[in-house]
Amino acid sequence: MLDELLGRASLKARIDELEEENERLQNRYEAESERRADAATARQEVEAEVNRLEDRIAQLEGELDRTDVDESGLEVRRREQLRGSRLAEIFDRLTSVRTAPEGALTAVVDEHGGVDRLRNDFDIDLEGVLGDRTALVDDAAPCVLCVDDAELVAVTLEPPAVPDRDPAAAWSDRFHLEREWFLPTGRYALALVRTDLFALGVYEGDERVDYRGFESDVKGSHSKGGFSQARFERIRDDQIDDHLERCADALADAEGIDRLFVVGQRGVVDTLVEERDLEPAGTAAVDATGDPKPALEDAHRSFWTTDLRVL
Repeated sequence: MLDELLGRASLKARIDELEEENERLQNRYEAESERRADAATARQEVEAEVNRLEDRIAQLEGELDRTDVDESGLEVRRREQLRGSRLAEIFDRLTSVRTAPEGALTAVVDEHGGVDRLRNDFDIDLEGVLGDRTALVDDAAPCVLCVDDAELVAVTLEPPAVPDRDPAAAWSDRFHLEREWFLPTGRYALALVRTDLFALGVYEGDERVDYRGFESDVKGSHSKGGFSQARFERIRDDQIDDHLERCADALADAEGIDRLFVVGQRGVVDTLVEERDLEPAGTAAVDATGDPKPALEDAHRSFWTTDLRVL
C-alpha cells in the first residue's frame, strides 16, 4: 500500500522486468559466444586440416606406382617418382639419345597454354606424333616433354626446378635437358618454412655445408569466442608476421648461393615470397614435420624428386 502511495510499485515492477530482460540477454549472449567459439575453433581446425592435406597430397602425388586415367580413358604406360641415383641414370639416358636432324622434340609445357600454345606459338603438331595420347601431355603440365618422331621415346617429366622462362619447344637431333632442372647442382639454398618453424640449408650438390634453423612461439587453436577470439586471432596473426620477418631476415643473410628454393606449407610459402619480394628459383609444398633439422632433410629429399610419365 505504501509503495503504491509513494509511486514505487510501478518502479519495482519495471525493475523486475528489466532484470528478467537482462537475464534473457545474458543467456543469449553466453549462447552466442559459445556458438562463435565453437565456429571459430572448427574453422581453425578445418583450415589446419586443409593445409595439412594439401601439403601431403603435393608430396605423395604420384608416389604410388599407378596408372593415370583421364576422362577419355587414355592411360599413361607407367609412372615413377625419380630421385637420387635413379634420377641421374634416367637423365643421362635421355640426354644420350641421338636421332636424325629434327628427330627429337624437347618442349617445356606450361599449365596455362599447354599443347595449344606449342601448336600456336611454335607450330608443333603433337597429334601427328602422339595422336590421341597428346591429351596426356596436358594432364602432366607443367612438365618437360621428350618425344622422338618414331615415338620410341615419349615421356613427360615434372622436375623440381621447372625452367623459369617462357615455354620453349624445338626439334633437334637430341633432347635438350639441363641438369640443374632435375638434380642438385652448384651451391644453392633450400629453405623450409612453416607457421612456427624455419630451417635453411646451404648445399653444394647433395652435401649440406651450412645450416640455420629456429622455431617461433605461435599460438595454436582457441576455444573462446567474442572479443577474446578476435584478440587471439590478431595476436596469432602478429606472431606469424613476426615469424615470417625472421625468416626473411635469415634468407637475406644467406650469401654465396647460386639459387634459392623455398618449400613448406603452401600458404605460408606463398605469403613469404609475395610479401617479402623474394625471387626463388623454385617453390613447392612439402609435408615435412618434426624439429627443424630432420624436417629440412625430409624436405630436401622430397623436393629433389621428378615425376616421370611414360606416354
